[in-house]
Amino acid sequence: MFNEIVILIVAIVVAFLLYKVLKTATKMAVNAVLGLIILFVANTVMGLGIAYTWVTILICAIAGVVGALLIIVLSYLNIAF
Repeated sequence: MFNEIVILIVAIVVAFLLYKVLKTATKMAVNAVLGLIILFVANTVMGLGIAYTWVTILICAIAGVVGALLIIVLSYLNIAF
């Protein structure tokens, strides 16, 4: 009887932790995709000429929307990219 209760508690904790991890991963993936879309639209509309290198894609994938805005501002000011 005690073993079943312990296994049930462990299963509930594991399910809760998986829920939290997957929820966070989903938000990060959505943010990364939005960052890449913003970069593509800004590059097309404003004609910035930002090259899609592994560095720009990595910045957008990690920082998301904020990374895309940072790349756009740096390119607009002719500092980088």
